[in-house]
Amino acid sequence: MKAVELAAEAVAEAIGAAIWYDDRRPGLGDRFLTELDATLSRVAEAPTSFPRLLDVPPELGVRRVLMRRSPYGLIFVELDTTVRVIAVAHLKRRPGYWLSRVAHH
Repeated sequence: MKAVELAAEAVAEAIGAAIWYDDRRPGLGDRFLTELDATLSRVAEAPTSFPRLLDVPPELGVRRVLMRRSPYGLIFVELDTTVRVIAVAHLKRRPGYWLSRVAHH
């Protein structure tokens, strides 16, 4: 199992999504964060079990895992000792906006 760390931008996206959900209905933000935590655990257990993104050069090793109960995915790269989540991305909004972050991991 590898440690999973979130880039500052990914943390901000997760918090923003949780706030948005909670504004819609109290408690939904907490449910989103619980699902996020479960998804992070899945990544820590087996990062290579998730597909590489085809529209990103393969040598970058960018992968995505879908959250099960919300329209979000985690965009991540596996490093030597950790997995770095570079985005908590809504699947229907601004595709590929996080691409500029890949070079900074």
